[in-house]
Amino acid sequence: MNKKKRLIWQIYPSYLLITLVSLLAASWYTSNSLRHFFLEQATSDLLARGELVKKQIARHIFPPNPVLIDVICKEIGGSNSTRITVILPNGKVVGDSENNPLKMDNHSDRPEVISATSGQTGTSIRFSRTLQQSMLYAAAPLKINGKVKAVLRTSIPLTHIDNELKSIQIKIAFGGLFIAFLASGAGLYISRRISRPIEKMKQGAEHFAKGDLRYKLLAPNTKEMASLAEAMNKMAGQLEKRLKTITSQRNEYEAVLSSMKEGVIAVDMEEHIISINQTASNMLKCNLIKLKGKSIQEVVRNRKLHRLIMETLSMGKTIESDIFLQQNGEKILNVHTTLLVDAAEKRIGTVVVLNDVTKLRHLENMRRDFVANVSHEIKTPLTAIKGFVETLVTAESYNSKETKHFLTIIEKHVNRLTAIIEDLLQLSKIEKEKDQIQLEEIPIKDIIESSMQLCRTKAKKKKIQIKLFCEDSLKVKIDPGLFEQAVVNLLDNAIKYSNDESKIHIDVIMTDSETIINFQDFGTGISKKHLPRLFERFYRADTARSRKFGGTGLGLAIVKHIVHAHQGYVTVDSFLGKGSTFSIHLPR
Repeated sequence: MNKKKRLIWQIYPSYLLITLVSLLAASWYTSNSLRHFFLEQATSDLLARGELVKKQIARHIFPPNPVLIDVICKEIGGSNSTRITVILPNGKVVGDSENNPLKMDNHSDRPEVISATSGQTGTSIRFSRTLQQSMLYAAAPLKINGKVKAVLRTSIPLTHIDNELKSIQIKIAFGGLFIAFLASGAGLYISRRISRPIEKMKQGAEHFAKGDLRYKLLAPNTKEMASLAEAMNKMAGQLEKRLKTITSQRNEYEAVLSSMKEGVIAVDMEEHIISINQTASNMLKCNLIKLKGKSIQEVVRNRKLHRLIMETLSMGKTIESDIFLQQNGEKILNVHTTLLVDAAEKRIGTVVVLNDVTKLRHLENMRRDFVANVSHEIKTPLTAIKGFVETLVTAESYNSKETKHFLTIIEKHVNRLTAIIEDLLQLSKIEKEKDQIQLEEIPIKDIIESSMQLCRTKAKKKKIQIKLFCEDSLKVKIDPGLFEQAVVNLLDNAIKYSNDESKIHIDVIMTDSETIINFQDFGTGISKKHLPRLFERFYRADTARSRKFGGTGLGLAIVKHIVHAHQGYVTVDSFLGKGSTFSIHLPR
């Protein structure tokens, strides 16, 4: 790429060249004019000198007296430094001030002689073979009685004229150089005067390009430059206003995007990301800065998402669907794709809106499972009750023993229904009032011992020993009534699934950050596959055994909700055939 020249070095050389060409042209014209002037003056002078000797020559020309004519020529020519030559009409030289006429060639072919022979004045400049130098010749006819009897030619060497011209040309050259020097200085000054305002404009434009739109250009002296400076200042002001508007709109746009709970991604027609908000970046577990410009296929390796985007780009329709991402565990995203168009309604890409519906879908599944489980749990005792009632109603005779047996079964199922309903109401109450529980700082040992007392009868039936390991001074902030129910449920659960004549250990451990209450039994244990869902409503690891013990399937769910209401959490660890350990973790 050619290096750009500054404006001054584009203007100045042109100006200097024009000046030099003008000076050279003027010098050439002046030199030629002077030479022409000198030649005309010299010619007139030669003709005048010829007129002075014409009378003297005329006396001896008819008849011709060559000797006398030659003497006259030499006398007059020697006195005024002018060569005088007398030539007859036939071209014969009869007199010459510089040479012997007898030795000279016939001059009938000389241009000036030819003109003079015809009666006209003739002039010529040429190299003289006789004198071996350039000469100026002027020839005039010598007439007697109207007839040309001879030609009187005068001449001088051109060296005299050339010397004069050289002297003048040298003076002209020095004058021209002086003028050229002055002109170059003036040209440089003028070029600077022209380029300096433009340089100022350039500096102003550089300030504007760097974003300094408050920079003001001073108005130069010239009207055109002043108008340009005013226009640029006005342009900068308008640009600043527009940039402020654009920046404000961009900030609002980014603020809206960043505050949205939904993830938003805009991709172009080639599926490259042109915009993405922080929520989408968090959903995709990617760096926000590094995502822009990348292909959506590089960022999210999900065929269904790519298909949704391609369908929107190709068909221009809005699509909504769920996709599954396997990123640090399964994540379900609800995807909404719509066409992105510009002001001219031209397709420029797609907007993808992402909603993390993992919890929602999980809750929907739990709701479906809950409805199914509740229906199943209630249907079984209701079916039994209905069957026995119908039996009693349709019986033709009543046997008191059978009737009592049927009523006992009905009572059992009614009690089961009552227990399920009470547990459901209890769960609902805990969820509703979890933010309104009244916490008291009390010794944890008192609550556990009270719970042990409530479960003592069941433990005695199976000859199970419950041992508590807790310091008397340990205190926790709890709702006594709620927390006692959680402890009772865990103890009741441990007793149900413990073998006869076994033990249950309750350990209370205090750490820097939490209080841990461990309930350890040495019963049948629970398979690992059941542990993640153990605290769900109506979930049973062993359905038959649970119903045998009269469980509702809600006890552990109640425990979890009570502990969550205390800002804690519950865990379980179990081994088949060795027993289970349930742990309540409460923050200090």
